[in-house]
Amino acid sequence: MSFDNLCKLLSQKHPDRFAAWILGEPQRSVKVLKTELSIEPIRADSVTFLQTQERILHLEFQVKLESDPPLPLRMLDYWTRLYRLYRLPITQVVVLLIQPPESTVIETVFAVESTRHEYSVLCMWQQDSAMLLNDVALLPLAALAATPTPEQLLLQVAQQVSKIESI
Repeated sequence: MSFDNLCKLLSQKHPDRFAAWILGEPQRSVKVLKTELSIEPIRADSVTFLQTQERILHLEFQVKLESDPPLPLRMLDYWTRLYRLYRLPITQVVVLLIQPPESTVIETVFAVESTRHEYSVLCMWQQDSAMLLNDVALLPLAALAATPTPEQLLLQVAQQVSKIESI
Protein backbone atom coordinates (compact mmCIF):
# COMPACT_ATOMS: atom_id res chain seq x y z
CA MET A 1 0.00 0.00 0.00
CA SER A 2 1.45 3.40 -0.95
CA PHE A 3 1.94 6.21 1.56
CA ASP A 4 -0.85 8.31 0.10
CA ASN A 5 -3.32 5.41 0.19
CA LEU A 6 -2.40 4.69 3.81
CA CYS A 7 -3.00 8.34 4.69
CA LYS A 8 -6.34 8.28 2.91
CA LEU A 9 -7.33 5.18 4.89
CA LEU A 10 -6.26 6.74 8.20
CA SER A 11 -7.99 10.05 7.51
CA GLN A 12 -11.20 8.27 6.57
CA LYS A 13 -11.05 6.01 9.63
CA HIS A 14 -10.28 8.90 12.02
CA PRO A 15 -11.70 12.01 10.30
CA ASP A 16 -12.19 13.93 13.56
CA ARG A 17 -8.52 13.55 14.51
CA PHE A 18 -7.27 14.65 11.09
CA ALA A 19 -9.66 17.61 10.99
CA ALA A 20 -8.57 18.70 14.49
CA TRP A 21 -4.90 18.37 13.54
CA ILE A 22 -5.15 20.32 10.29
CA LEU A 23 -7.63 22.97 11.50
CA GLY A 24 -5.92 23.35 14.88
CA GLU A 25 -8.98 22.84 17.06
CA PRO A 26 -11.29 19.97 18.03
CA GLN A 27 -14.22 19.40 15.68
CA ARG A 28 -17.65 18.44 17.03
CA SER A 29 -18.96 16.61 14.02
CA VAL A 30 -16.91 15.32 11.10
CA LYS A 31 -18.07 12.97 8.37
CA VAL A 32 -16.25 11.51 5.39
CA LEU A 33 -17.67 12.53 2.02
CA LYS A 34 -17.51 10.47 -1.16
CA THR A 35 -14.39 10.98 -3.28
CA GLU A 36 -16.21 10.99 -6.62
CA LEU A 37 -17.30 14.46 -7.67
CA SER A 38 -19.95 15.29 -10.24
CA ILE A 39 -19.46 16.10 -13.92
CA GLU A 40 -16.75 13.83 -15.31
CA PRO A 41 -15.73 11.84 -12.28
CA ILE A 42 -12.25 12.44 -11.05
CA ARG A 43 -10.99 9.74 -8.78
CA ALA A 44 -7.80 10.16 -6.88
CA ASP A 45 -6.24 7.54 -4.69
CA SER A 46 -4.93 10.13 -2.27
CA VAL A 47 -7.80 12.52 -1.58
CA THR A 48 -10.05 12.76 1.46
CA PHE A 49 -13.03 15.04 1.84
CA LEU A 50 -14.22 15.65 5.41
CA GLN A 51 -17.26 17.69 6.31
CA THR A 52 -17.23 19.49 9.65
CA GLN A 53 -20.12 21.59 10.96
CA GLU A 54 -19.36 24.59 8.79
CA ARG A 55 -16.88 23.61 6.11
CA ILE A 56 -15.35 20.99 3.86
CA LEU A 57 -11.78 19.92 4.59
CA HIS A 58 -10.06 18.58 1.48
CA LEU A 59 -6.87 16.67 2.26
CA GLU A 60 -4.69 15.80 -0.71
CA PHE A 61 -1.87 13.43 0.29
CA GLN A 62 1.08 13.58 -2.09
CA VAL A 63 4.36 11.71 -2.26
CA LYS A 64 5.49 13.60 -5.37
CA LEU A 65 4.37 16.89 -6.87
CA GLU A 66 4.51 16.00 -10.55
CA SER A 67 1.14 14.95 -11.98
CA ASP A 68 -1.06 15.24 -15.03
CA PRO A 69 -3.09 17.38 -14.79
CA PRO A 70 -0.82 19.53 -12.62
CA LEU A 71 -1.63 19.67 -8.91
CA PRO A 72 -2.68 23.38 -8.86
CA LEU A 73 -5.23 22.74 -11.62
CA ARG A 74 -6.54 19.65 -9.83
CA MET A 75 -6.96 21.65 -6.61
CA LEU A 76 -9.04 24.26 -8.46
CA ASP A 77 -11.08 21.50 -10.11
CA TYR A 78 -11.76 19.82 -6.75
CA TRP A 79 -12.70 23.16 -5.16
CA THR A 80 -15.16 24.00 -7.93
CA ARG A 81 -16.83 20.60 -7.81
CA LEU A 82 -17.01 20.55 -4.01
CA TYR A 83 -18.43 24.05 -3.82
CA ARG A 84 -21.00 23.31 -6.53
CA LEU A 85 -22.15 20.23 -4.61
CA TYR A 86 -22.06 21.41 -0.96
CA ARG A 87 -22.04 25.25 -1.02
CA LEU A 88 -19.81 25.41 2.05
CA PRO A 89 -16.44 27.07 2.65
CA ILE A 90 -13.58 24.74 1.69
CA THR A 91 -10.16 24.40 3.29
CA GLN A 92 -7.76 22.66 0.94
CA VAL A 93 -4.50 21.26 2.26
CA VAL A 94 -1.91 19.34 0.27
CA VAL A 95 0.00 17.15 2.72
CA LEU A 96 3.44 16.50 1.24
CA LEU A 97 4.68 13.27 2.76
CA ILE A 98 8.24 13.25 1.40
CA GLN A 99 10.52 16.22 0.83
CA PRO A 100 11.07 16.87 -2.89
CA PRO A 101 14.48 17.73 -4.33
CA GLU A 102 15.80 21.09 -3.09
CA SER A 103 15.26 22.80 -6.46
CA THR A 104 11.56 21.88 -6.55
CA VAL A 105 9.08 24.75 -6.38
CA ILE A 106 6.14 23.90 -4.15
CA GLU A 107 3.19 25.71 -5.66
CA THR A 108 0.28 26.93 -3.54
CA VAL A 109 -1.72 28.72 -6.20
CA PHE A 110 -3.31 28.16 -9.59
CA ALA A 111 -3.24 31.38 -11.61
CA VAL A 112 -4.22 31.89 -15.25
CA GLU A 113 -5.29 35.33 -16.43
CA SER A 114 -8.03 36.53 -14.05
CA THR A 115 -8.49 33.17 -12.31
CA ARG A 116 -6.60 32.71 -9.06
CA HIS A 117 -7.05 29.85 -6.61
CA GLU A 118 -4.97 29.30 -3.46
CA TYR A 119 -4.54 26.28 -1.21
CA SER A 120 -2.26 25.38 1.69
CA VAL A 121 0.66 22.99 1.71
CA LEU A 122 1.69 21.13 4.84
CA CYS A 123 5.18 19.64 4.63
CA MET A 124 5.52 16.62 6.89
CA TRP A 125 9.29 17.07 7.29
CA GLN A 126 8.59 20.46 8.93
CA GLN A 127 5.97 19.19 11.40
CA ASP A 128 6.59 18.72 15.13
CA SER A 129 6.43 15.01 15.90
CA ALA A 130 5.07 15.46 19.47
CA MET A 131 1.40 15.80 18.51
CA LEU A 132 1.67 12.96 16.01
CA LEU A 133 3.33 10.67 18.55
CA ASN A 134 0.50 11.19 21.04
CA ASP A 135 -2.38 10.24 18.74
CA VAL A 136 -2.77 6.65 17.53
CA ALA A 137 -4.53 7.84 14.36
CA LEU A 138 -1.65 10.19 13.45
CA LEU A 139 1.18 7.96 14.73
CA PRO A 140 2.12 6.55 11.28
CA LEU A 141 2.88 10.11 10.15
CA ALA A 142 5.26 10.79 13.06
CA ALA A 143 8.16 9.04 11.33
CA LEU A 144 7.92 11.63 8.54
CA ALA A 145 8.09 14.62 10.92
CA ALA A 146 10.97 16.99 11.61
CA THR A 147 13.76 15.64 13.79
CA PRO A 148 17.50 16.16 14.25
CA THR A 149 17.75 12.48 15.24
CA PRO A 150 15.72 10.23 12.89
CA GLU A 151 16.78 7.04 14.68
CA GLN A 152 15.53 8.36 18.03
CA LEU A 153 12.22 9.41 16.44
CA LEU A 154 11.77 5.93 14.94
CA LEU A 155 12.46 4.46 18.38
CA GLN A 156 9.77 6.72 19.89
CA VAL A 157 7.31 5.65 17.18
CA ALA A 158 8.11 2.00 17.87
CA GLN A 159 7.60 2.55 21.61
CA GLN A 160 4.21 4.16 20.98
CA VAL A 161 3.22 1.32 18.63
CA SER A 162 4.11 -1.24 21.31
CA LYS A 163 1.66 0.50 23.70
CA ILE A 164 -1.28 0.06 21.32
CA GLU A 165 -3.70 -2.53 22.60
CA SER A 166 -4.86 -5.22 20.21
CA ILE A 167 -8.40 -4.79 18.98
